[in-house]
Amino acid sequence: MRKPDDNTMPCASPRTTAPLGSVLRATVAAACLLGMGFANAQLPQTSTDQNVPAATARQQAAEIARGDPARWSREDVTPDARLRTLRKEMGAALQEAKGACRALPASERSACNKEAQANYQKDMAGARAQAAAGG
Repeated sequence: MRKPDDNTMPCASPRTTAPLGSVLRATVAAACLLGMGFANAQLPQTSTDQNVPAATARQQAAEIARGDPARWSREDVTPDARLRTLRKEMGAALQEAKGACRALPASERSACNKEAQANYQKDMAGARAQAAAGG
């Protein structure tokens, strides 16, 4: 019988010690990374009036008082029109997200703004395909 390696588990059989040790190390490393991901995860940002800048809230209130604009009931029929609408919506979502970031403590603000900008970039990257598909 051969002598077990120093980096193996004492309870494992001699044939499986080296592979088992590396698998165990990989599993522990994956669990640590997963745990770090959960620890750093932020709750999804919700869209509320608190996330909207005051000037935008006033403009929205005035628009609501006038009723639904006619453009809301007209569908965008061309890919270019859908793309324009998507870009406006994505810009508004970015503005709301940045407004929510401003309400956070200074230590968290930078990461929040980076995440908002990354989401915006990801959305914009797929906007043209989404508009062409009719969505």
